[in-house]
Amino acid sequence: METPLTPLEFARRARKLYGYREAVVDGSLRLTYEQFFERCDRWSAALQAMGVRKGDRVAYIAPNTHEQLESFYAVPQTGAVLVPINFRLTADDFVYITSHSGAKVLCVHPDYLEVVDGVRGRLTGVEHFISLGSAGGRKGWKEYDPLLAKSGPRFDRPDIAENDLLALNYTSGTTARPKGVMITHRNAWMNVMDTLVHFHITVDDTYLWTLPMFHANGWTFVWIITAAGGRHICLPKVEPARVFDLVRSEHVGWLCAAPTVLISLANAPASARGDVPKGVQVITAGAPPAAATIERLEGEFGWNVTQVYGLTETSPFLTICEPRPEHAKLSPTERGVVKAKTGVEMIGAGEMRVVDSEGKEVPMDGEHMGEIVFRGNVILQGYYRDPEATEKVMAGGWFHTGDAAVVHPDGYVEIRDRIKDVIISGGENISSIEVEGVLLRHPAVQEAAIVGLPHEKWGEAPFAFVVLKSGATATEKELIDYTRERLAHFKAPHGVSFVNELPKTATGKIQKFVLRKGAAAIVRQ
Repeated sequence: METPLTPLEFARRARKLYGYREAVVDGSLRLTYEQFFERCDRWSAALQAMGVRKGDRVAYIAPNTHEQLESFYAVPQTGAVLVPINFRLTADDFVYITSHSGAKVLCVHPDYLEVVDGVRGRLTGVEHFISLGSAGGRKGWKEYDPLLAKSGPRFDRPDIAENDLLALNYTSGTTARPKGVMITHRNAWMNVMDTLVHFHITVDDTYLWTLPMFHANGWTFVWIITAAGGRHICLPKVEPARVFDLVRSEHVGWLCAAPTVLISLANAPASARGDVPKGVQVITAGAPPAAATIERLEGEFGWNVTQVYGLTETSPFLTICEPRPEHAKLSPTERGVVKAKTGVEMIGAGEMRVVDSEGKEVPMDGEHMGEIVFRGNVILQGYYRDPEATEKVMAGGWFHTGDAAVVHPDGYVEIRDRIKDVIISGGENISSIEVEGVLLRHPAVQEAAIVGLPHEKWGEAPFAFVVLKSGATATEKELIDYTRERLAHFKAPHGVSFVNELPKTATGKIQKFVLRKGAAAIVRQ
């Protein structure tokens, strides 16, 4: 009597109950759930006509369009494996991921056809190149919509087990080749259900796609919103003015975003913001958000920000900064500090521990740092074609996150850094996140990154890279003094570089290794 745990079950239910309701908005295109799923079925049939069978890989290079959203249903319901590729990567990365995954079909948005054409000769395993729009007469490309029009909605539905592979999500590969994270149908189903337990999304809700769908399957919101019967508003490019316009015109109630996107929204000029509707629910992850950013979004905009934590390897959510009644009594500043914490285990994710180098749990004192390790229902099946990396990350039967954190007396975990980014200065541990949080409270600072650089006396010392707000000014001494007044002096940066922008991954994480490489070799006292 048991049925497999798969997000495809949410599609079946949504089609049955919400077929007549509007499901997807992409510019001027509006689709009901019935229309949306008919398109998915037609693409499934078209893929099978191309020879795609269960277990084959189908890769996509596309922004947040309805065609990309359709891939999360059309591909897996054939038993094939979806490979959503970060469209901001290089041509070499496209070749590596497409080839490593063994993709038989490559679907590409028109904006990236030229890049792919430049490396076509190296994509020897790809049998079919599909343009998700007009190919502009380019040779060797088939166009998506004409193929849909020719295809019927009937296709062969294979039996799918919950531990079958659903998607290969490649890591950002900031310091090494991207790794293919194997996510199963069960993994994704568990994350969807867990998210719906903690966030009360309903059939009346509208979700704006400010998060890339390629990023850990859009944090599984590609299926979460459908499960609830809500509306997907596609947004190919995040521009603050466009975000605020859609929030108003489409009555958006939910969005997800990395902290860098939240910073851009919080600091958008009044001309771009216009009249900001209150009550938007914001879910943020990818890096710990600054308390100052949360305070502004909640205090000035009247939005509610909740931080979750996870990794591509964990489907992705592990924890939530769970709101508690006692938090309502705090001042906005104090509440922002609490909301910036990583939080507690989500109900269905599994068990979290913070352990020292000997594998012992650290005290719940908010001081002793250890590594977050996890085991449970959302952990990846493994890294594709990389047994050594799989064994290393699963050492001792726990998934090792590489994140350094403390545990507070109330059980809330707070990430202090990536383990590799903890700065050890004169024997003292310094959290770059803590120092960045202080700098972000300075009225002139829009973004900040702290890295450890070699120091003649202390071994290494914190150094700041700062992006100032448009029209704002600040001096190196002013920012150093600002942090010294608010932190222990040894935590203050020994130098400040003002830059126009910080190097980031496509998911908004600051690439600190790039900053280290570009900085002076020695920061003098």
